[in-house]
Amino acid sequence: MMPWAARPAHERRAAVGLALLLVLLLALPFAVSGYLLSVSILILYFAYTGQAWNVMMGFAGQLSLGHALYVGVAAYAVAALYVHFGVGPWIGLWLAVLLCAGLGAVIGFLAFRFGIGGVYFALLTIAFAEFTRIGFDHFQWVGASGGFFLPVAQRGANDLLGLRGSPVMFYYVMLALAVAAFALCAWLLRSRAGYYWQAIREDEEAAQALGIHAFRWKMLAVLISSAMTALAGVFFAFYYNNLFPEQIFHISRSIEMILGPIIGGVGTLFGPVLGAAVLTLLADGITDLLARLGIEFPGVKQVFYGLVLLLVIMFRPHGLWPALARRLGVARDGDAGR
Repeated sequence: MMPWAARPAHERRAAVGLALLLVLLLALPFAVSGYLLSVSILILYFAYTGQAWNVMMGFAGQLSLGHALYVGVAAYAVAALYVHFGVGPWIGLWLAVLLCAGLGAVIGFLAFRFGIGGVYFALLTIAFAEFTRIGFDHFQWVGASGGFFLPVAQRGANDLLGLRGSPVMFYYVMLALAVAAFALCAWLLRSRAGYYWQAIREDEEAAQALGIHAFRWKMLAVLISSAMTALAGVFFAFYYNNLFPEQIFHISRSIEMILGPIIGGVGTLFGPVLGAAVLTLLADGITDLLARLGIEFPGVKQVFYGLVLLLVIMFRPHGLWPALARRLGVARDGDAGR
């Protein structure tokens, strides 16, 4: 390993910045109100799901618009095991991960085996999410369209094994997931898989001409991305304690997940984090401001998301993070600012 003093200046600045940010996040629950804590949990949730989606699109170049499928299937799987059989979330999550990885494998095989790519791959992911939503709308064992509810035990202390406790406990669980996802993606990006994915993303035919097995590596990206997203579904189920097919599988949920990486910077490590923070803070701020002023504006978040996306595409087509990284001096000259 390279000695600290011998590392490039931008790497040292990035490491120090990440350490300071982690310390700030660890101390955050002790300095904010309950409302801001819930907003912070939401930011971490979207940062995590954004990283998971980024593996498939940002690294390997495979556009998925149906990632809510994996959140929903995982959430229903762990919730059903918990309610009907008393199986705890830390055991149920293994089934959830396997189910979602299996779904990802089916979608990936159908697409890559028969040469379905680009917008048609995106449509395939939407179709699977919609089919599943319709199926769960009529699945009485988990409440169908009427919703599926987890019992909420009133506990004086946090129960990490049962994922029952205060918002502070859920904040630290989500923070741990977000940090782990960031570290995993950083390792993947610098691994052989990461370099192969980037080659496939830029020019799949050229990558295959160089001997890269595109089918195998794209399947790996789908499996990792779907398995990571499944963990977000486990968190969703035990944090919100109620599941509705129309809510959790809807395409708007998938769009919310992918907006963070797009706004922050697709293919970058910190882009999903920055994008999630910007979108969540501003959207909730606008909603709260309108509520205080007594103004009713249905769909204000969707309008805001569209406006921000339009501005970013016009003025920062590579996302907010690459330009900010260069200004902060944490990116090499000419680098994308990962």
